[in-house]
Amino acid sequence: MNMLKLFSSAAALGILLALTIPAQADDLQDANKLFKQGEHAQAMEKVNAYLATKPKDAQARFLKGLIFAEQGNTTDAITVFNNLTQDYPELPEPYNNLAVLYAGQGQYEKAKEELEMAIRTNPSYATAHENLGDIYAKMASQAYDRALQLEKSNTNSNTKTKLALIHELFGKNTRTAGKPTNTAMAEIAPPATTPAVPAVTPPAASTVAAVTPAAKPAEPPKPAVAVTAPSADPSAEVLKSTKEWAAAWSAKNSRKYLAFYAKEFKVPGGSRKAWEAQRKARIAAPKSIRVEIHDPKVKVADAKHASITFRQTYHATRLNVVSIKTIDWLNVDGQWLIAEERSGR
Repeated sequence: MNMLKLFSSAAALGILLALTIPAQADDLQDANKLFKQGEHAQAMEKVNAYLATKPKDAQARFLKGLIFAEQGNTTDAITVFNNLTQDYPELPEPYNNLAVLYAGQGQYEKAKEELEMAIRTNPSYATAHENLGDIYAKMASQAYDRALQLEKSNTNSNTKTKLALIHELFGKNTRTAGKPTNTAMAEIAPPATTPAVPAVTPPAASTVAAVTPAAKPAEPPKPAVAVTAPSADPSAEVLKSTKEWAAAWSAKNSRKYLAFYAKEFKVPGGSRKAWEAQRKARIAAPKSIRVEIHDPKVKVADAKHASITFRQTYHATRLNVVSIKTIDWLNVDGQWLIAEERSGR
């Protein structure tokens, strides 16, 4: 079923194994095997037989909710998981699956609330952190699309098709960031509606300023190292390129904006030509755009590869969107270009 795969496969098959309440009967173990094999009707029979003797068993009820969901019976699945959250409020998995089911119905606000409950019960629950990031990204995409419809009521059918493609980007993001990044994102994203604070001067600049007076001590080698370090560390250049990319976007200069993308850029579905046409349409639609970068954190892999994660505020006519974005940069002949970008991380 697509709904449970909307975010992570752990939301379906894996979470069952994560529950701490052990199975105590062959019927339940057999039901679990049948479920994994796609034999949902037989699995349901086994689960019902088990629940007839142990109606409060959390693991059996959880499996029953998964079977309902896989069968497309969303209403009953929601009922099962909702009852589990009431009887076992300490378990994060039922909250997570409720969120997945609500998201499948387009009820993103409800999904967000359930994921926040999952994180409240278990702050280190990585799946909920990842899913919450996807929910924020999806909500931002919806708001963006609504604004475009208001901004350009005479949008032609070709543009509508391109905008529809955007909806698929958020469910297919590759997740390469570790758990600490996900947790940090979840902490930053909720207060996103508050006015953004102007971006702080990058740390690299303050480091250089602090090193300059240090040249006064008598040891000659230390000042020599301090002078060469900034040129070896591309953090400042990556941050500068990121700000210039945002400035081109804000200026609605699609030609300059697209020039920041390397030929190796991983296009999120479709061809490079179609993606560029879609980006041009989105940049041209609003009367004005202002993109700001806050809390940037640069990670340098080597002299040619670096990434930056930041909170992005997007302001356009009748639209304000805040999201977490990560951009992977590639140094091509001395110029930093975008190799990949991800939202909701």
